[in-house]
Amino acid sequence: MINAFSRLLSARLFSSRFRQDERANVAPMFAIAMVPILGLTGTAVDYSNANAARTAMQAALDTTALMLSKEANGLTQTQLNDKANQYFTANITNTEAKNIIVTPTFTSPQSGSFVLNVSASASVDLRFMSVFGRTSIPISSSTEVKWGIKKLELAMVLDNTGSMAQSSKMTNLKTASHSLLTTLKNAAKKAGDVKVAIIPFDVTVKPGTSYKDEFWIDYGQNSIAKSSWEGCVQDRDKTGGGLTINNNTKDTTPVAGDDHTWFPAVQCGSLVTLMPLTDVFDATNLQALNDKIDAMTPAGNTNTTIGLVWGWHALTSSLPLTQGAAPAPDLDKVIIMLTDGTNTEDRWSTTQSAIDARMQMACDNVKAASIKIYTVRVIDGNASLLQGCATNPTMYYDVQQASQLNSVFSSIAQQLATLRISR
Repeated sequence: MINAFSRLLSARLFSSRFRQDERANVAPMFAIAMVPILGLTGTAVDYSNANAARTAMQAALDTTALMLSKEANGLTQTQLNDKANQYFTANITNTEAKNIIVTPTFTSPQSGSFVLNVSASASVDLRFMSVFGRTSIPISSSTEVKWGIKKLELAMVLDNTGSMAQSSKMTNLKTASHSLLTTLKNAAKKAGDVKVAIIPFDVTVKPGTSYKDEFWIDYGQNSIAKSSWEGCVQDRDKTGGGLTINNNTKDTTPVAGDDHTWFPAVQCGSLVTLMPLTDVFDATNLQALNDKIDAMTPAGNTNTTIGLVWGWHALTSSLPLTQGAAPAPDLDKVIIMLTDGTNTEDRWSTTQSAIDARMQMACDNVKAASIKIYTVRVIDGNASLLQGCATNPTMYYDVQQASQLNSVFSSIAQQLATLRISR
């Protein structure tokens, strides 16, 4: 009996010691398990620090490239290096990056175009992963600025109707137009970079009496004597020879002997003569463009179609205006179309819907010719028509107060002249 009791007691003591030993093993087992957990956590922290440093590096590079591009042309490589490092150092906001090397590369891949690439490499110290023998991680980034890639031909199609006299619209339009021309002048690096035409319109457009002897001025349509013609024309024929030709919505080249392609002469009132494409790089030309804007006087009714189509004529090399260059990959052709009212009168109708339909047709034709259209509605006008006429919705501006015109034209000018970042 005593032996049996002794064996039972010994068994219980053994079991108790085993459980104590099992509990004692938990601490080293937990320590071993924590190694990969801490490693993963540390890796995440280190990589997060490196990513933040790279993001800051990218922002500093973007700013450096934009600032440096304004003076890169003409700098030696040493000067370019020094300037790049100065701008980068002034704009980097993260202190984690070490051993930073900034490398600017300036090239001119084709005549009149420039490319500036600025790259940077650095390293970020590792706080946690160093226990595994790795002390730093490399980071790098780059940015590229291209400018002067494309020349610009711009037609400013500007409403000169009577309602532009209201709410200081004409006054603000003139101020905004002057600012736009200044921006484009400053963006031009050499002669031929930027050319601008000004097309004032009401129900007519005024090419001017300097064209009085051209075969495509049709004096017979309205029985006007050449000697008394004031220089304006109205919409071209929309039908001819029993066919619908819609020359009033097209850039159809005038043809001798085909009066359906000619422009009917009408008298003008106070409408100012249009100005064909003119190089803004020349100071005298720039002054002439500004003088043309100052000469605009609001009067008459609205026919946006004829204004838009003559803006199109201004950008092509065929008659009636021949100053436009042939389409080319390095040339942008753009129209800014501004109006402050609904269509009220054209050659055939005073019904808005009929005139709007011709305007929509003209818009579609212009865009099909790869000409970009900005539209600006000032307080009044057919918003859906103008928005649909723009190349895309972001190129339509709905101005509720005339005082906003300067900021709108400034935005458009910056889009036309600004440098472009690509990565």
